Amino acid sequence: MLRAFVAGLFLCLSVLQANAQDRFWVQIEARQTLSEATERARVYARRFDDVEGYYLGRGFYGIVLGPYNETLARQELRQLLRDGQIPSDSYLQNGRQFEQQFWPIGGSRPATTVEEDTTPELATLPTGTLTAPVETLREARASEAALLRNEREELQKALQWAGFYDAAIDGAFGRGTRRAMEAWQVAYAQEPTGVLTARQREQLLLQYNAVLTEVGMRFVRDDAAGIRMQIPTAAVAFSDYQPPFAKFIGQDPVADAQVLLISQPGDTGKLTGLFEVLQVLDLMPPEGPRVLRGSSFSIEGVDEDTHAFATASLQSGEIKGFVLVWPAGDNQRRSRILDVMQSSFEPIDGTLDPNLVPPSEDQAIDMVAGLAVRQPKLSRSGFYVTGDGIVVTTPEVTAGCSRITFDRETNAEVIGTNLDLGIAVLRPISPLTPIGVATFQSDIPRLKDPVAVAGYPFNGVLTAPTLTFGTLEDIRDLQGDDRLKRLTLNAQASNAGGPVLDASGAVLGMLLPRQDATAQALPGDVQFSLDAALITALLEEQGIAPAQTNASPALSSVALSRRAADVAVLVSCW
Repeated sequence: MLRAFVAGLFLCLSVLQANAQDRFWVQIEARQTLSEATERARVYARRFDDVEGYYLGRGFYGIVLGPYNETLARQELRQLLRDGQIPSDSYLQNGRQFEQQFWPIGGSRPATTVEEDTTPELATLPTGTLTAPVETLREARASEAALLRNEREELQKALQWAGFYDAAIDGAFGRGTRRAMEAWQVAYAQEPTGVLTARQREQLLLQYNAVLTEVGMRFVRDDAAGIRMQIPTAAVAFSDYQPPFAKFIGQDPVADAQVLLISQPGDTGKLTGLFEVLQVLDLMPPEGPRVLRGSSFSIEGVDEDTHAFATASLQSGEIKGFVLVWPAGDNQRRSRILDVMQSSFEPIDGTLDPNLVPPSEDQAIDMVAGLAVRQPKLSRSGFYVTGDGIVVTTPEVTAGCSRITFDRETNAEVIGTNLDLGIAVLRPISPLTPIGVATFQSDIPRLKDPVAVAGYPFNGVLTAPTLTFGTLEDIRDLQGDDRLKRLTLNAQASNAGGPVLDASGAVLGMLLPRQDATAQALPGDVQFSLDAALITALLEEQGIAPAQTNASPALSSVALSRRAADVAVLVSCW
């Protein structure tokens, strides 16, 4: 209960300080049936006082803790993961994809959450093309009883899409369905009987399917990809093949839309690789659920501009699926389109030939199959100083970031900064165990000794750190400041933050960014590093005990390179 009390106190503070866009939840589970999700929410509610549940779309029901502001949400996620109280794949949610709340039972969305008005205007109720008869209540009950199960489920889906129904799609017209029918009738000034007449059912389904007419949902058969399915042909048009994708790009007025057909021969290894690649593409926002199970996966990404969904499965040595990219905020059309795409998807013979498109001058390392890979706005070097992944780097790479990562994968946060010295201390948000940890040289080095900077001189283009060799010219800078060492070596901007190593692999200091905005232009090979003693002092102030050593024998170039690769890390700002 102490955790609940603290969480409650934090929640009160965050409600006062945060606006609707500053609300975050910790998503701990997602289930595909309402009954399962409700039962799991009930279990979690025995331990936590802030359990909520929301329908996430695509048949998934999410169980979350919150809401908090972003800072408190990250603290809560980190603490709960550390204590093992929630599943290891739990992550932050910004709530943009939340739809109907199902837990607490009878609950509602937070008052500050802006909800879309999903109820169609009365004027859009179809009247001119109706063929069903006008019925009395008794006749409506009789015609309803003759409906097939799939017809009853379709009506529930239509009521759910229109915003009137929030329970399971089961074809059983219980109290929830009756209430939804009555609410629909009230919204359109019909007699609220809770039983839709044949004409009302026709009107509801015409509303439901009008979206598909607007976007031109049509079956497309692509024999090269071996896929037949419906896509929004008025919103996207075929562009080109870039195996494993057949690309359909957006057309006005939905220029931001895209559809990719996925088709390639493969196995579980290639399926996993595709799952990883899709997540780093620029078209897939980084926030959202990712599920890889056996021979299939699904990925959903949502940000302020885009709502993307990808799915693929492996059958008989063939990987096939699709990606839908749609503008954010257009959830009614997107969800309807996605439902039809999923239900109509049909693999046919054939897969895209990987050699279908010959290499061209447009190839680039930051592209995958002609699609841009998400790139950080700035990358610098850093190095591990503890066995649990704490990193020292330059504060140049931590300013104005919405996200900081180690090696573009592990999210990190700043725990200490000294702008005067030019040093930042970061730690991973999720557990991380580096291969190696820096050992600091405690002896005074000898002038003209060889040194090497371990880092990423090309903004992470190379997947492993590089050693840049040079010489220790002075144990002071040009003004006599003994906090800095002067080096001669040709470093790149993204080497800044990397460790300066002596011949034994011990850290003499951290390479600082070049300061060229001075009255004198220094030669390009003049660099400065922050003294190791200042770095260790700052770490000790943070309660961190760095490893230190005295002068040791020199390592071979191979061993030194291996040492550098173990301790250096790419730090990126997104």
